Amino acid sequence: MFAIVKTGGKQYRVEPGAKLRVEKLDLEPGATVELPVLLVGGEKTAVGAPFVEGAKVVAEVLGHGKGKKVVISKFKAKVQYRRKRGHRQPYTELIVKEIQG
Repeated sequence: MFAIVKTGGKQYRVEPGAKLRVEKLDLEPGATVELPVLLVGGEKTAVGAPFVEGAKVVAEVLGHGKGKKVVISKFKAKVQYRRKRGHRQPYTELIVKEIQG
């Protein structure tokens, strides 16, 4: 059984026991979170409009962190203009406990 969930403006395909990194959530490690389900697949498929009624994915927060550094460079020719800046996107790591519905 699998499900498509939406969180942080993105969609993820999840299965029980799967780990995933989502946009940062303001939750403590060890807390549980219920994610809205867009689609449930398996032996019987259910598609939501926009969400599947009565279906939810229960996940546990493992921790928080920062992703790999992305380097942003700006350059304009002939005017000695150069800028270099980095960014690390914060994330929350979840483990899917169960899919209900």
